[in-house]
Order: sequence, then C-alpha cells, then structure tokens
Amino acid sequence: MQVLVLKPAIDTKGNDTVTSRLGTTRKVDILVHPIDSIQKLLANAPQAHCILVDEAQFLTPKQVEELFWYASTGDVPVLAYGLRTDFQTIGFPGASRLLELAHDLQELKTICRCGRKAVLNGRKLNGVFVHEGNQVAIEDQQHIEYESLCAADYRKLVLNQP
Repeated sequence: MQVLVLKPAIDTKGNDTVTSRLGTTRKVDILVHPIDSIQKLLANAPQAHCILVDEAQFLTPKQVEELFWYASTGDVPVLAYGLRTDFQTIGFPGASRLLELAHDLQELKTICRCGRKAVLNGRKLNGVFVHEGNQVAIEDQQHIEYESLCAADYRKLVLNQP
C-alpha cells in the first residue's frame, strides 16, 4: 500500500527526511510550508492509502483541519505524530487543533532520567536548561537539544524550583 509521508518544512532537522531516534530514516514525500494548503498538496500527490505526518505540532491549525477533512471524506487514515507542548509547557497551535479534532489519541510514553514517566520537554542551550526563547528552535542548530522530563524534574531542572 502507498503511504505518503509529510513533514512541516519548519522542521529542518534531517532536511527532507524523517529521522527516528533509533536511526531509521525515510525521505518525505511532501514538505509542508506554513502557507501551503494541504488540500492542494494532496490533490497533486499520488493516490495514498495512508498519510503519515511527522512533527505535526508545526502544522498550522488550518492545515490540521484540512487533514481532518481529507481523512474524513476520503476515508484515508492520517497518522500524525508530534508534541503537545513546547519547552515552556505551552501548546503548539497545530497540536492544540489536532487534539481537538483527532478521532483517536495514543500516547507514546517516554521515560525521564529518573525513571518516571516524562510529560514535559526541557530545552538545553549549550548543555544548560533554559526557559526563555522562541517557541520553535530546531534541535541540532545553535547547540540546542531537548530532554523529556517528568514534572518534578522539569520543575527542579528547568524552573529551578524545589
């Protein structure tokens, strides 16, 4: 079956590929820019049996709606992977809209450095946790990296609160 892989162009990590933390890579079929219409992009794409979207939090709310209607009216499953919130615990606009419209939600669990369930993302700049900055800063640029943390460790390490 034909799977179309989409990725927001704002995610420059891996350029035009999807890269898993396990090292698996796949070239994307469509890079989606913030001004793009998903409906138009998919109208010009090969027929798909399924659509996979990586880093879906970077889509605009309108693009998420277009994917919702495409899936609903075209009977094509859309699997969207992404974060709910940024490093300041603020929802990404695309992720918030996705949470509102999704037919089904499945959480991929991650473990904090302490062994508890990670629920937040800490941003490190040059190895030091920061709590200020633009909502979007792509990993592997400007010595930025992210770490999944439980709420207690986020509070202690990022917010510097006991």
